[in-house]
Amino acid sequence: MIIRKEQPQDHAAIARITADAFAGVDHSDGTEPAIISALRDAGALALSLVAVDDDGRIAGHAAFSPVTIDGREGGWFGLGPMAVRPDRQRAGIGGALIRAGLEELRRQGAGGCVVLGEPAYYRRFGFERDEALYYDGAPAAYFMRIAFADPAPEGRVEYHPGFGAS
Repeated sequence: MIIRKEQPQDHAAIARITADAFAGVDHSDGTEPAIISALRDAGALALSLVAVDDDGRIAGHAAFSPVTIDGREGGWFGLGPMAVRPDRQRAGIGGALIRAGLEELRRQGAGGCVVLGEPAYYRRFGFERDEALYYDGAPAAYFMRIAFADPAPEGRVEYHPGFGAS
């Protein structure tokens, strides 16, 4: 398996994998493929990675887009949506995408990354809860950050408007 940046010919497979991975998930309203498209169309996919199996098929995708904190841009990004093909889940693909994405963000000089997700999963990558950094409309326990440099910012995080796509 290799991890690389998305290419235009990957877009349909990314949408299909994302729809399949989120189908029937309680916390999903099925808009994740539309969110990725909206972010891409707005030029807000700061980093979009795919995991490609040895057979050339895309096995997973992770999107990273800029966030604002108290209305200010500051080199922070949000992870998501992220999806792995259902037949390839629990094989370490999601973790490989996250690690590669975080490393690339660090390399580019980002201040950090936030994620809205399952704490037991995301803690293994260094994400942690920080009460000084929050996101309205989601349970606080599920909103976490990883800071690449100190001090970590404080305030209300807002995702790109593309997250309102349906």
